[in-house]
Amino acid sequence: MNAQSLFASAAINIGLSLFLLSLFSILKKYSSNSFIYYARRLSKHENIHFSPTFSFSSLLPSVSWIPRAFRVSEDEILQNSGLDALVVIRLFKLGIKFFLSCSVVGLFILLPVNYTSQKGPSRSSLSHSMDSFTISNIERGSNRLWVHFACLCIISFNGMYLLHKEYNEILVRGSQHLRTIKHRPDQFTILVREIPFCSEHKARGCCVDHFFSKLHPYTYQSHQMVYNGKIIEDLLRQEKSLSRKVEDLRLRSMTEKHSKKSKLFSLFQGSSEEVGEQEKRLQELCHKIRNLRRGNVLKQRELPVAFVSFKSRWGTALAAQSQHHENPLLWITELAPEPRDVLWKNLSIPYRQFPLYKLGGFLAASLLTIFFALPVTAVQGIAKFESLKKWFPPAMAVQLIPGLSSIVTGYLPSLILNMFIYVVPFAMLSLATQGGFVSRSRKEIKACSMVFYFLVGNVFFLSLLSGSLLEQIGESFIHPKDFPSHLAGAVSAQADFFMTYILTDGLSGFSLEVLQPGLMVLDFLRSHTLGRGEEENPYLFSMPYYRVIPFVSVSMLIGMIYAVIAPLLLPFLIGYFYLGYVVWVNQIQDVYDIVYETCGEYWPHIHHYIFTAMILMQITMIGMFGLKSKPAASIATIPLFLITLLFNEYCKIRFLPTFSNFPVQNALENDKCDERNGLTEVEHENKIDAYLQPCMRPINFSPRESSSTQPLVSVST
Repeated sequence: MNAQSLFASAAINIGLSLFLLSLFSILKKYSSNSFIYYARRLSKHENIHFSPTFSFSSLLPSVSWIPRAFRVSEDEILQNSGLDALVVIRLFKLGIKFFLSCSVVGLFILLPVNYTSQKGPSRSSLSHSMDSFTISNIERGSNRLWVHFACLCIISFNGMYLLHKEYNEILVRGSQHLRTIKHRPDQFTILVREIPFCSEHKARGCCVDHFFSKLHPYTYQSHQMVYNGKIIEDLLRQEKSLSRKVEDLRLRSMTEKHSKKSKLFSLFQGSSEEVGEQEKRLQELCHKIRNLRRGNVLKQRELPVAFVSFKSRWGTALAAQSQHHENPLLWITELAPEPRDVLWKNLSIPYRQFPLYKLGGFLAASLLTIFFALPVTAVQGIAKFESLKKWFPPAMAVQLIPGLSSIVTGYLPSLILNMFIYVVPFAMLSLATQGGFVSRSRKEIKACSMVFYFLVGNVFFLSLLSGSLLEQIGESFIHPKDFPSHLAGAVSAQADFFMTYILTDGLSGFSLEVLQPGLMVLDFLRSHTLGRGEEENPYLFSMPYYRVIPFVSVSMLIGMIYAVIAPLLLPFLIGYFYLGYVVWVNQIQDVYDIVYETCGEYWPHIHHYIFTAMILMQITMIGMFGLKSKPAASIATIPLFLITLLFNEYCKIRFLPTFSNFPVQNALENDKCDERNGLTEVEHENKIDAYLQPCMRPINFSPRESSSTQPLVSVST
């Protein structure tokens, strides 16, 4: 890719981003779009004021939402959206801090060293390539490579310092946040699986009560069995549909009666008979559901799973983190997820079958990764236009139109790649759903990892292999010890492509995220075809952690690897993280709903992603120094590589256990604090029924009556 193609890509992405952001700032001023751009605030019944009259200023773009995003404090995000949302924002802040320091090193030290190398660029080569600003411009064996080694050390140690600082701060934030949400039922509840069957009582519930009363006599309180409720769920769906039908019939009958009092009396009589018939069916259905909920019937549908509640957090922590039986496949305990976070259907999966579900998910993800190699290879074929002309001569027709080849090779490949990978997070989430996870949070955390490694394998490595290493791929398998050198050569050759990828994913991607064009089209179609209905509900969706975290982490990986090789990429990354920060603060505050809270369990995975990026950066530089005939620099990088590995092991020992376990000391301190404040009894009353299955919860079978409420959207006078 030449400089003209890179400039074409930058111009298109910047122009498109400015247009989309301007359009967003205009559309969000109108109350008709509030169900899209203020979905979260409307769901919390917050009043949103709009201008009552049309004015010319409402058609002008506004940037007021950008300073507002910067004014939102971390404490405000933590209070309103939880620690998981704050982790996403801290990821963007980490990227800003890291690449700002890298830019100082790269732009003021490495860039002049590369450009003023003795090898020297010719004007013709400068006009057609960006290699003059990269390490490729350094001649073999040059002592200038020691400058790159020094910068590599600075960047690596700075990255480790920032990672350690962030890990520690997230840990402290998590401990503080637990004190503010210490009345949640999950802090007093454990999930127990593989409960043995009591042959005497023909049930499992009595086993649970006897077992925990004996082992935890002072802290055990109660338990809630989990049942196979498929039949009841089907009946409840029928009941819900029938209730709506009865309510619609009543409403239609009343409307017709008021509009035509003396006419069509027989029609009214027929409508009344139909309502009576449907109500009779509804009563029979309700009676059948009540019979299935009786104790003797439920005993036959018990699953070997139960939620066990304790009187204290201290007792809960000890019970959740202990082995209760000599056979580790019986009485398996763990901390219970939040009631709203539980995936009830997956609780029916036998614990011994989990490895099969995980293996199936791994194989499916591998097949998707292999299938995705086709579009990535095609994208690289477009980017390597000179090679494409040899294999496909009709492509030379593109050169007949001035400037078109720059657009085709500069903007089109990254656009096509981003269009293909847009569906990847949703596909991986679907595959993670088949993994048998008992909570939505674990499912989405797994989807995060699947998407990240998919992107690393396809967007990064496969882009390299299908680009400059296509002829050497066989040699890489035959001589694996030469992999760092091959990787270094490929990375250096693909710098231009990843610059355009960052531009497209950042500028255009974040702009499309905040604009929500898909929901705008859906809202338009619903308004002009089916209609929204009598009650207009906001388009409320859960926070897509599995979509934002992997993509941002891969961008950080690309930036780390190219920080020393092609420092010209660093300013683009600073803009990427600043724009991402503004967009996602806006989305967290106004758009997305928070449906669970893991108290920062995403951060250990983010730490691992960034650590992987740091390791790849150092391996690449080992190979790069080898390609540049500077073996001493390669050998000197190996201790840095080992120090990074030791740093990661230290973080695993120091921080990771606190995220995966509930510290007994903290649990005891929170219990004593509650005893001093007299809150213990209140907690016991609230947590007993929190883990009752949805199909077992009391339901009002009578038609629902609408209640009058204040309008959520209003105009200021």
